[in-house]
Amino acid sequence: MVTAPIRVGLISDTHGLLRPQVHEVFAGVDRILHAGDVCSDTILVELGLIAPTQAVYGNCDDPWDPSLREALDVEIGGLRIHVQHGHELGRPRPAQVAAAYEADVCVYGHTHKQVIERVDGRLVINPGAAGPRRFDLKPCVAILTIADGAASAELVELAY
Repeated sequence: MVTAPIRVGLISDTHGLLRPQVHEVFAGVDRILHAGDVCSDTILVELGLIAPTQAVYGNCDDPWDPSLREALDVEIGGLRIHVQHGHELGRPRPAQVAAAYEADVCVYGHTHKQVIERVDGRLVINPGAAGPRRFDLKPCVAILTIADGAASAELVELAY
């Protein structure tokens, strides 16, 4: 039985700024996962207007904020997805993230460097930083697509 693809918006490091373009890029996603450094309650409220949203805390967030978790382990479309900010690993690279967490898809932020990489058959994604521009990197988010038990992702750069 073929099922419709599931689209998940991945976002990180908003640092209190949600660019208007995120509404366009995430239009029609089934769910949004935020990989930390949210830095404002209004970010999650606004993302929640687009799709159901879950978030983890980053090193700039209050770890006692009840709307944020240390980590998320969710199953979507039959795949296990782990979300954690990444600061707990220092300045992680995809291989380090894959080694630390058992999941089909690992999502992290913290470094602000967008990346999609397969490590031992598992997908590791850093959607980049969607908030204020830092480190001379373009703001970015990602779309994770899960179809027939397989995951793929694409990065979407945002306008300054």
